[in-house]
Amino acid sequence: MTPFAENVYAALRQVPPGQVTTYKALATALNTKAYQAIGQIMRRNPDAPHTPCHRVVASDGRLGGFMGQRTGSAMANKIRLLESEGVFVQDGRVVDFDSKVFTAFRLPAADEKKGGTK
Repeated sequence: MTPFAENVYAALRQVPPGQVTTYKALATALNTKAYQAIGQIMRRNPDAPHTPCHRVVASDGRLGGFMGQRTGSAMANKIRLLESEGVFVQDGRVVDFDSKVFTAFRLPAADEKKGGTK
């Protein structure tokens, strides 16, 4: 696993049940614009559900993908996981998204971080 992926997963583990974050918020916290790279890292998550990639959604509250899929049983599972934590979904979007989005990441100082992608 790359140092950048380790940092992404470490940030994601800070998102509590009942909240979601976005690909963009993770990227911003890690001082990068590599939104698609973060999506690919979520897709390859080796530690689900401890590293809760189901809590990552698009910046407009749409669900995005899950386990490399955008439809079907994988997405139904993402919805089930979110709803079991109190995050409800309607028409493919997080209900009350603005009150559910987490951005308060606490990360090591820049000189302490391992790796990064710009």
